[in-house]
Amino acid sequence: MGRLENKVALITGGARGQGASEAERFAAEGATVYITDVLDDVGRATAERLGDAVTFLHHDVTSEDEWIGVATGIVEEHGRIDVLVNNAGIFQTKPASETTMEDWNRMVAINQTGVFLGIREVGTRMRDHGAGSIINISSIAGLTGVAGAHAYAATKWAVRGMSKSAAKEFAAEGVRVNSVHPGIIETDMLFEFGGNIARVKESIPMGRTASPDEVANLVLFLASDESSYCTGHEFVVDGAMVA
Repeated sequence: MGRLENKVALITGGARGQGASEAERFAAEGATVYITDVLDDVGRATAERLGDAVTFLHHDVTSEDEWIGVATGIVEEHGRIDVLVNNAGIFQTKPASETTMEDWNRMVAINQTGVFLGIREVGTRMRDHGAGSIINISSIAGLTGVAGAHAYAATKWAVRGMSKSAAKEFAAEGVRVNSVHPGIIETDMLFEFGGNIARVKESIPMGRTASPDEVANLVLFLASDESSYCTGHEFVVDGAMVA
């Protein structure tokens, strides 16, 4: 049997990058997987590529109504959601002095409010079922200060704190909540950032960036019953950047 046999998983921001890699690993381990995103064409193509175990749903994580709709629909079809990966997020490099209210509000809406809504809507349904694992994708920016990415770092610290609070709230009811803190991962978002990738690699003790699969392997562990006593903690995959 696969490590996620008979489990139902929801992965936000699953059209590409880390989310798509997580979906691929989950499906290979026996899960029924829903990937959601606002990138409809890319999301549908990813689901088609990954096969019948993966379904794409349009989903804006900043929308309370869409969260309710997605969570309700999956539970109506399968009776439960076993795993939630709050993966959707955006990145921006701006120091505090240059961050506009529009910048700030957009970052908070996607990276922080989206995670809150996922914890609330899916977590309460998991609680009613008596089991579940929520994995919130933060960043090493949620572990240390980051010059030049003020709003981004603030939201990733928030995700870390929200994960700990939710872990304590849900612990007695069978629902685990953890945060994952990737370092520099080779995804479309990294290359869209447009920075000096060679210089970034020089700052990594292991001397290389990570593939999305290396994050997906950690997320798979937290989604599986192998991590049944792990909740309320940070799991770092960064090549020793914040060691």
